[in-house]
Amino acid sequence: MRITQPLRIHASVALAAGALAAWLMLPGQAAHAADAIQMKISVPTIHDIPNEWIAAFAAEVEKGSGGRIKTQVYPASQLGSIPRQIEGTQFGSIQMELVPPEFMVGLDTRFQVLAAPGLVNSDEQGQKLALDPSVRKLMLGLGGDRGLHGVGLFFAEPDELISRTPIKTLADMKGKKIRIFASPFHTVAFERLGMTPVAMTLGDVVPGLQEGTIDSAITGIGPVVAFHMFDAAKYVTEIHQPAIFIIAEASKKWFDGLPKDLQAVIDKAGDKADHDINPIGVKMIEEATKAWKAQGGTLLEFSADERAKMMKILGDVGTEVASKNPGLAAAYKTVTDAAHTLSASAK
Repeated sequence: MRITQPLRIHASVALAAGALAAWLMLPGQAAHAADAIQMKISVPTIHDIPNEWIAAFAAEVEKGSGGRIKTQVYPASQLGSIPRQIEGTQFGSIQMELVPPEFMVGLDTRFQVLAAPGLVNSDEQGQKLALDPSVRKLMLGLGGDRGLHGVGLFFAEPDELISRTPIKTLADMKGKKIRIFASPFHTVAFERLGMTPVAMTLGDVVPGLQEGTIDSAITGIGPVVAFHMFDAAKYVTEIHQPAIFIIAEASKKWFDGLPKDLQAVIDKAGDKADHDINPIGVKMIEEATKAWKAQGGTLLEFSADERAKMMKILGDVGTEVASKNPGLAAAYKTVTDAAHTLSASAK
């Protein structure tokens, strides 16, 4: 597996590249390199939970394929913004991308269903929901007619609110411009809370906060720390709504061209990584929270009364949004039924 990072090209690097090129031209080495199937994996985040998922997935793929598939990981949207990553995967220039599924709402409105507020009330429930067979069958099957093959689905973390000024109450939200994910579930939810939603990809959040295009943003504590958002905003309010899920989509064109045994390797590796990421994710959220405080960031949370008021306001957002589309309504019923079953079993 190779993880690429932004690099400055020095003379020593150029020399090393030349030596590598010469090595690859040795008899047998060039053929070996050419025979390996290249798998470029794109993700908007860096040093975060999705990146750990990719590391586990890539190691399993290279092991299971006996080296016939070589992975190259491009974090922090190096291959383009989230929409460009999705398009690249559809057309096959990128072999797999990991994003919150609601960013693919333009391909199929059902991709956004896990963004409904109130769907998840704890990290444990979110983890179990992503592993629920009915939810996985729904979500991983959505992109089949849009050039995508679902490989993985996992709970990353709850949403938090980073802001340039303290947000301690619902009243503090009024009139603020907020970055959201590209989903009507987010739009309706934050409009109800008196905010002006602005859909943005992750890479635009820090410039947006610095330039005043937005006053606040919904994201996880992981990206807050990894992207050094402290430079643009000092306050994080733990609102924990909605939840952030991540879906891994392979290029269907690329996947369908693989031998059957390698297709099985890809699917098996995705399933294994989905199960293995959960304890790692919990630890990374804890570490990111500590890091935010160590940077001098302020961590806030609503009182029990404020939180209850918020959830009352957001209570029927999912039903309202889903009711406007029969397919979305059916998908919403699938995930809410699974979520309710998990909630009941936890009592």
